Amino acid sequence: MPTLSVFLDVPLAPKTRGRLLDDFQKDENPNKVYLAYEVCMTGNEVPWLPPVVPKTLMKLAHDPSQSYEYLPEHGLEAFIHVATELLVGRHSPAIVENRVGGVHTIGGSGAIRLAAMFLKDWHRGPRVVYLQPSQKEQHGFIFQEMGFIIREYTFWDPYQLASDTGKLFDVVEHAPERSIVVLYNPGSFILPRKRWIKLAKVMKRKQIFLFFDVPDQGFISGDPDRDNKILRYFVSQGFEFFCSQCFSNSFGLYDERIGCLIAVALSNEALLHIRSQLDSYARYMWCSPPALGSRVITTILSNPALRVEWKKSLRGVVENIMLTREKVKEKLRLLGTPGSWEHITEQDGMHSFLGISVDQVDYLVTKKHIYIPKTGQFNLTCINNQNIDYIAQSINEAILAIDSPGSHLPR
Repeated sequence: MPTLSVFLDVPLAPKTRGRLLDDFQKDENPNKVYLAYEVCMTGNEVPWLPPVVPKTLMKLAHDPSQSYEYLPEHGLEAFIHVATELLVGRHSPAIVENRVGGVHTIGGSGAIRLAAMFLKDWHRGPRVVYLQPSQKEQHGFIFQEMGFIIREYTFWDPYQLASDTGKLFDVVEHAPERSIVVLYNPGSFILPRKRWIKLAKVMKRKQIFLFFDVPDQGFISGDPDRDNKILRYFVSQGFEFFCSQCFSNSFGLYDERIGCLIAVALSNEALLHIRSQLDSYARYMWCSPPALGSRVITTILSNPALRVEWKKSLRGVVENIMLTREKVKEKLRLLGTPGSWEHITEQDGMHSFLGISVDQVDYLVTKKHIYIPKTGQFNLTCINNQNIDYIAQSINEAILAIDSPGSHLPR
């Protein structure tokens, strides 16, 4: 006699990610294009891999001194060291004063989860976390699971077709004291120095806890030092904060899931206490993080010649992204597409807002088989010489076919 499963009443979980990709994969149209990949793609439509990475992997594979024992719960110490230096700078006052350290995590999401667990237990303030919309789907659920209330904020102004980082002032001014504010990709924030000074004063007065999320180091300008300039300013001003680092895009090691949670404290004593708690959480979450990817990155960043080679590859990718922005804008101009498209080249990084309405996005997906999220934010590295003309012509067609009153724009 068959027995009933004890899991009979378990429902299917709602699918929060990947629905757009599923639709793309089922689409049989030969002209279909997917512009929503989270990874950095090449012109051959495969994920980008810096040439220095496979070379380093081969070197490690033939190194007889390599050990394959478990790493300690906090991970590979040498990796944490180079990751910290890459973030705050080799001569940072936080390093000199020994008040910055980290934990090697399983990807950027692992760093977010580890930090959320710590903040749930030890952050003395309201359980309010401010996130940007691009983070809510994945990281928002992590914070909600820990009992935090999520409040969204955005810099993108769909009416002005521009990022207004000055909106961060409104967020900080209206946030309850001791709130947690997550800054995604801080290298893309453009504010005059005087405004940063003013913002830092407000944050200190309200005891805002900053949480930087750095998913693509170097993908804003091609220079990791330049991209981390804002974060380093807050270090110099004596702020304590967390920062989640992900190395997937920067090194092309997506399947290795390499991340790091960096903690900047006010003193070495405070850092030791924070690290001890983070190590404890890491011990029962994953016991020991994977080693291979972190060893590759450590080898590259510790070797001056390999580091230069990696940074050169990174600059090449960013320059190609900038060129793609120019090409898309110029093709839309030559087609006589209504509206201004300056915002495409005024943005930076791997992703960009197209600045079209939800209805126009739907037209691209359903009529032209060009798959982008409803927000209109797309991945520049998915555009190549084979599809750029079709994409530009399709955008032009969507604009001409569907009127775009302000009420249709994504907010």
